[in-house]
Amino acid sequence: MNSGLRLHIGSGPHHLDGWVNVDNQPYPGVDRVLDVTREFPFENLSFVFAEHFVEHLDYRDALRLLRDCRRALRDEGVLRLSTPNLDWVWASHYRRVLNDEQQVLGCFALNRAFRAWGHQFLYNFGALAATLRDAGFADVVRCQYGRSTHPELRGLEAHQRNPDFEGFSHILIVEASGRGGERPAYLDSPRDEFLRDLDVR
Repeated sequence: MNSGLRLHIGSGPHHLDGWVNVDNQPYPGVDRVLDVTREFPFENLSFVFAEHFVEHLDYRDALRLLRDCRRALRDEGVLRLSTPNLDWVWASHYRRVLNDEQQVLGCFALNRAFRAWGHQFLYNFGALAATLRDAGFADVVRCQYGRSTHPELRGLEAHQRNPDFEGFSHILIVEASGRGGERPAYLDSPRDEFLRDLDVR
């Protein structure tokens, strides 16, 4: 791929050489202090990488950011996202049959996963892929930690990993590319209900 700009969103203090490292806080190694949910002044991007960032955004802000990424990426550009895997959280923290103590542990563990660390919305692959298609990406593929068919996207993850649980990986990693993705019809009703209930609060 021709060398275009590489953008690292929500970098925190984890500076990637050869990338424009962006965060809304002036951590050491940040190249641009910017709130990408309010302003996205980038064009001609070859790659965008965000690790454990999208789950900290309100769903509407996340969708807007993903659309901005698709707009700013070149036709052949790739977005790589790494985020906690909701399927792993559910499988590892909860069971159908629980005694009293396990019910309390499971309840607080799930709420911790959702609410702690500033999380706003947790995704599984289906929901994240549907949202990315709604944002205009035609192709969404799952990736392994640190692995990619694109050399530029290999070995980027730095977040702590937990062991897989019942076949579910702790971290959900996807790469989205191509243009012309369309919103799946099955996204509308559950998303509309979720957003409506958020607005009621």
